[in-house]
Amino acid sequence: MTLIRRLAVVWAITGFSLLLGVALLRLTARTLEGFTYPFSWLHWVVLLAFALFMAYSEGYRGFQLKFSPRFADRVAGLRQSGTPLQCLLAPFYAMGFFAAPRRVVITAWLLSVMIVCLVLLLKLVPQPWRGIADAGVVIGLGWGLIVSLWMTLDRLRRPHDFSPAAPRCPESAAP
Repeated sequence: MTLIRRLAVVWAITGFSLLLGVALLRLTARTLEGFTYPFSWLHWVVLLAFALFMAYSEGYRGFQLKFSPRFADRVAGLRQSGTPLQCLLAPFYAMGFFAAPRRVVITAWLLSVMIVCLVLLLKLVPQPWRGIADAGVVIGLGWGLIVSLWMTLDRLRRPHDFSPAAPRCPESAAP
C-alpha cells in the first residue's frame, strides 16, 4: 500500500466524520434549544415516536444495513487499489458519489438533494417541533457515524475477512 493510498483512507474517514460531526453539533444545538420551550404530552409522544422511527429507519436500516458496509468496503478498496482521483476525493468516493454502480450514485445524489431540501423546510418549522425533528435526526446520524466508523475500522483490520453483518459489496475494488 502506497503512502498516497494510506492518506486517502485517513482522508475518507476524516472527511466523512467531519461532515457528519459538524451536522451533529449544529443539530444538537437546535435540539437543545427546542427543550427550552414548554412540552405538552403530545410533544413528548411525538418526540419518542420520531426518535424511535429515526433510530430504526435512518440509524439501523439506512446506515447499519446499507450505507456503512458499503462505505467500509469502499474505504478498504481505496487502500488496495484507489486511483489518484478516488484518493483525492476519498470521502465522496467512499460515500458512493462517483465510481459506483449507477443505483448507488443516483441514491447518494438524490439523498443529498433531499436532505438539503428538508433542512431548508425545517427552518420554517417553529420550536419545539423543529427541536423534536432535529432530535430524531441526531439519533439517526449519531448511530450512523458510530456504526460507519466501527465497520470501517473492523474492515481495515481484517482486509480479507468479510463479516456476515457487512456483506461484500460488488462495486468495491478490494480483493
